[in-house]
Amino acid sequence: MSPARTQAEVEGRRQRARLWTTSGPGLVWIMLFLLIPSAGLLAIAFFSADDYGNPVLPLSTQPFQQVAGFSLLGWDAGNIAIFLRSLQQAGIATLAAIVIAYPLVFFILSRPPAVRPLLLLFVILPSWTNQVVRTYAWLELLGPNAPLSWLAHSLHLLPPELGLAPGSLAVTSGLAYNYLPYMIVPLYASAEKLDWALVEAGRDLYAAGIKLFWHTVFPQTLPGLLSGVIFVAIPAFGDYVVPALLGGDKAMMIGSLISAQFIETPDWPYGAALTLIMLAFTGLGLVAFRIFSRKLGGTGETAI
Repeated sequence: MSPARTQAEVEGRRQRARLWTTSGPGLVWIMLFLLIPSAGLLAIAFFSADDYGNPVLPLSTQPFQQVAGFSLLGWDAGNIAIFLRSLQQAGIATLAAIVIAYPLVFFILSRPPAVRPLLLLFVILPSWTNQVVRTYAWLELLGPNAPLSWLAHSLHLLPPELGLAPGSLAVTSGLAYNYLPYMIVPLYASAEKLDWALVEAGRDLYAAGIKLFWHTVFPQTLPGLLSGVIFVAIPAFGDYVVPALLGGDKAMMIGSLISAQFIETPDWPYGAALTLIMLAFTGLGLVAFRIFSRKLGGTGETAI
């Protein structure tokens, strides 16, 4: 064996060792807390439920029939309405995060370079607080005695005894607030690399306002925007803390429905089937979004 080949094999082993050292812990984490629990849910979803909601034999497709709305009392569209509401709330929250993130990102970029990391820290800082605490804060802000609710009362948008929370508006606000940093950070990373010469060229061609933004700024920030949409839309779709606290029975989402099957009114096979359907919808959404992002000029590697 030649010395050169021996050296190449040694270097190859070193690279494999470095790869396993850096990525190994992450792979173990994914195996333990994602793949194995998902495999367990897949098994539980095909069991029957006893009187206490625990999975028992024989195997059955009844949980998936329940997901589709079929039960002993006939068919009900409640689950479909909850799925559609979850998609709607996640979509509106994502749009709200985009509308808020763009001006905030460019405000930070307009500050001196030494100040920008501190402003970004202020954006991320609320995420260090438990999500339940942050959501309870919104419950206080939107409750019946809160100033925003008083304004709604004075405009005759709400009865005096009610508040903006619980309700759909409160859920949308809570989702947009909780996941806003996940939109701002990747968008800021793209905007920081903005080629301002292209913006100036657009101005020289008499473009201004929305037209200037759409043709010069938006294409350059598209990779960060696509990443932000993924980071906001997917967790917002499956969130259960915000809908449970700010929505109550008025705005139940898929995450709250799944949580109820394991905690409040146990039916483990039904809850597992709901979880698998949600994961399937999420996977299909990622594939569709990957195709859509490529058509817009982004890359799947950047967006997902």
